[in-house]
Amino acid sequence: MVMDIAYGPDALHTFDFYPAPSSAHTAPLLVFVHGGAWRSEDKSQHADLAHTLVRLTGISVVVPDYRLTTPQTPIRHPAHASDILRFLHFLITWRGPAASDLPPSRLYLLGHSCSAHMLASTLLASPFPELTPSQDVLQAVRGVVISEGIYDIDILLRSFPGYREWFIANTFGDLSGYPDVNVASYPSRAGGEHIRWLVLHSSGDVLVDQLQSEIMFAHLSSIADIGATAVELSGSESVPRVSKNFDELHEGHNELLRGEIYPRLVADFIATDAVASEGG
Repeated sequence: MVMDIAYGPDALHTFDFYPAPSSAHTAPLLVFVHGGAWRSEDKSQHADLAHTLVRLTGISVVVPDYRLTTPQTPIRHPAHASDILRFLHFLITWRGPAASDLPPSRLYLLGHSCSAHMLASTLLASPFPELTPSQDVLQAVRGVVISEGIYDIDILLRSFPGYREWFIANTFGDLSGYPDVNVASYPSRAGGEHIRWLVLHSSGDVLVDQLQSEIMFAHLSSIADIGATAVELSGSESVPRVSKNFDELHEGHNELLRGEIYPRLVADFIATDAVASEGG
C-alpha cells in the first residue's frame, strides 16, 4: 500500500493506493469514497475493505480523503464534492507510484452514504458549476456503485428530523428546504450517458431508510439516456444502465462495509461491466 499521496493543496487532499498483485497501475482502477455525514471518517478506516476489493476484483483500489465540515473547518456543500472531483481530475493523469505506470483509462466509483450524494452531484447535471467534470473524467468513469445513500434531503428530514441539527444545517445551511441539492432530481450529464449505476441498500440500515435508495433508483431509471439503454452481451442477455439490489444486504449502515456481501456485489458489478464493454 502507498499512503498519503497528495492530489491538492489541503492537508486532507490525499489518498491511499492499494495495488493489485502482479498488476501495473493501468486500467481499470477502483475508487472508494468514504461516508461520514460530511463531517467524519478517514480513508485509513477503510483499509480492510480496500484489501478485500483488491482480492475479489483483481484490480487496484484508491481511497481518498476530502475536507470535512467541522467547527474548525465550517465548509459547506459543494466543497466536499469539489474535492472529490479535484481528485478524479488528478487521478486520470496520475502515472502511479512507478515510472512505468500509465494513467487509468477506466474508473469504477463507489460512494457510500454521503459520498453517494457527492458522486451523484458530480456525475449528474447539478446546478453547481464547480462540480462540472471534464469530458476526460466522464469518459473514464465506467460504473458507479452507490450504497445507503442520501439523495433527497427534504424527504430524509421527514424520516429523521434530528438530522437537521446533527449535520444537514452545517453542511447545506439552515434552510427551510433543500430542493437545489436533491440529486434525485438532476438530469443526466452530457458525456456520461454510458455510465452504469448500481444502487444498493441494506435491510439492516437504521440510519438511512430504503426510501432514499428507492427514490434514487426510480430517478436514474427514468432518465431516458441512462435508464432505458441496455448493452447486449454475446448471448441473449443484456446489462441495464441502472440496476439495484435491496435484498442481499442485511447489516447495519457501516457494518456492511466490513461484511462479505458488499464487496462481492461490487466485484460482480465490475465483472459484468467488463463483459458488457467487450461485447458492446
